[in-house]
Amino acid sequence: MELRHLRYFVAVAHEGHITRAAEKLHMQQPPLSQQIRALESEIDAALFVRHPRGVALTDAGRSFLVDAEAVLAAVDRAAARARRTARGETGRIAVGFTTSAPFHPLVARAIREFRLTRPDVSFVLEESSSGDLLGGLREERLDVAFIRSGLVDPEGLTVHALLQEDMAAALPSRHKLAHRRDLTLKDLANETFILYRRPDGRGLYDVIIAACAQAGFSPHVGQEAPRIVSTLNLVAAGLGITIVPASLSRLPLEGVTYRMLKGRPALKVPLNLACRRDERSAATLAFINLVRRLPS
Repeated sequence: MELRHLRYFVAVAHEGHITRAAEKLHMQQPPLSQQIRALESEIDAALFVRHPRGVALTDAGRSFLVDAEAVLAAVDRAAARARRTARGETGRIAVGFTTSAPFHPLVARAIREFRLTRPDVSFVLEESSSGDLLGGLREERLDVAFIRSGLVDPEGLTVHALLQEDMAAALPSRHKLAHRRDLTLKDLANETFILYRRPDGRGLYDVIIAACAQAGFSPHVGQEAPRIVSTLNLVAAGLGITIVPASLSRLPLEGVTYRMLKGRPALKVPLNLACRRDERSAATLAFINLVRRLPS
């Protein structure tokens, strides 16, 4: 039994007449009659009672019609879902990000705008270190990842540079420098730094250490915290200062004052989008294209 047999049967059942059903199906009446008889033979039940002016469903025919219509509807839904998936209109995207990445408005804007045009694509979010995120891409647990570093091992992956973000100093609100509107990195040379460091050692930590070296000093690191928000809590407690991407200054925290860093060396941190080089998912490719088109 093939799907076309079900479509023939349903057409005849709805029309109540084989000739009219044949016209609707754009075929001749004799072949349609033969297909209906073959279907009845395969089922081993009469589906129609033949009358001079048409056909009527038997009890078996009425029962078969319910299931045949359900099967055809399911097939049509499956085909429609497949077409929508091929167009990237449905599916699932697993998005990874380092701790500081989601604070930048570009990330939220990208997900929001994508959802507006493709509401049936679901998002799964995961926060982790750059190394773990890149591993997740290679293992296909993740589809894209917003990271603050480049690629040490580029095999199989691509990184799209999105923007370079300014950095800000986070100071205890009663700090002697908190009254200054802007600061330079050299102004922080004698301060105790609280830095955020991931096990793989890449990302913000290396950017800050390298910038301090360019400014002519090696920062005194009093403490390291496992999460960037944790560094801000320690700053609020008065244990030192830290440097964060400027987008984190939108995070109000009692006891913390943010000041933009100006002058030389210019201290910026990248925001990049990593993905698999051979990505084939239409939804994921559409998301990547959207992110790359958005203004920074």
